Amino acid sequence: MAVIAVVGGPGAPGATTTALALLLAWPLQPGRRLLLVECDPDGGAVLAGALEGRVEAVYGLRNLAVADRRGLLAQTIWEQLIDLSPEGNGERLLLPGLTDPAQAPGLAYTWEPLVEALHALEPQGYDVLLDLGRSGASGPGAVLARRADAVAVTVRSTLRGLSAARPRLAALHEDLAQHGTGADALGLLLVAEGPYPAAEVSRQFGLPALGLLPYAPRTARVLSDGGDTTDRRFVRSELMRTARTAADQLQLLVRRRRQRLAPAQQGPAAGPAPSAPVAPIPEPPQAAAFDGDSGFPVEPHPLAYPQPGGQPYSGYGAPQPAEGYPGSAGGAYPAPHAGQPNPYAQPGPFAPGPFTPGPVTPGPVAPSAYPAPRAPQPAAPAPFPAPAQDDPAGQSGPEITYGEVLRAR
Repeated sequence: MAVIAVVGGPGAPGATTTALALLLAWPLQPGRRLLLVECDPDGGAVLAGALEGRVEAVYGLRNLAVADRRGLLAQTIWEQLIDLSPEGNGERLLLPGLTDPAQAPGLAYTWEPLVEALHALEPQGYDVLLDLGRSGASGPGAVLARRADAVAVTVRSTLRGLSAARPRLAALHEDLAQHGTGADALGLLLVAEGPYPAAEVSRQFGLPALGLLPYAPRTARVLSDGGDTTDRRFVRSELMRTARTAADQLQLLVRRRRQRLAPAQQGPAAGPAPSAPVAPIPEPPQAAAFDGDSGFPVEPHPLAYPQPGGQPYSGYGAPQPAEGYPGSAGGAYPAPHAGQPNPYAQPGPFAPGPFTPGPVTPGPVAPSAYPAPRAPQPAAPAPFPAPAQDDPAGQSGPEITYGEVLRAR
């Protein structure tokens, strides 16, 4: 359905953890698949984090630069994927990122062909999440955000997090308006660590809040440092429920934007799609501050928000019930590809390893006399092992899969 970019920023707001939560909570109809691509030029974090180093670092983005120069980019993508589906059915896939930031300059001319190849996967039933990390939306990788259908910036609702996000959001807003398909692709994914409500943050920044994720370090640690993602308590946690709501909102934003851009793209002499008027992000009002010990007034901070509390908010970013949300699975996707074989279906227990499309090769394959850049690697053990006794997310109880949860919803 779409290519969606998740952007971080200073202060580690949790872009990779959010992207993994979206990957596991994203509602999929039969025949649909979801691919997460780690495009952070500072290096990927999933292999050493969520996968706990159990998958050898031979797969990933670094192999695509060489493949692109050989004309094998579209084919090589399928050889680098790791299956993260709890059921092991190839519906939720990962393309690992760089293992060293020094490898990023070699991808300077590969970002644009890569995003073109990812957009070409949509007719085959793929949605794509791009983890751009802190600096992936600027520099040579800026084309990834400009060509995305939606750009979600993770922001912690603390004073430090909001202050650091303000200049970054303003620059990204301007870049998407001038060089992308419009600044209306930009939205916020808030982590409710601080006291400022989502509706107030959305009003101050002039951007919609696409999701409000809880500040839940114990649950998030399963995604950032490894754990059992099939545990019932993790699947039913507030983090995964709100990630599902955020996924619904992202799909709704993509559909609205495509409806707006469709008339301009269908015209016989249509130029670049018109972008929404660029309104400067308003400065927040100055609020008096007082020292907590002495009670004397202190100088106001440049980014001082009104104190939380007061009237309850029900704006775009307010928490919503998981059921009946706009853009839920019913009718939110194109018709499934009936009868289309799943090239990633694997019988028996899940073992991550190199993926080959089998008799059907997804995507265009450029002809070349060069062999594949590397030989297939042996299968590795399952990336999400059972948690240790002190794992806070892996308590006792019957296991439940994502498929059972989604069917129950």
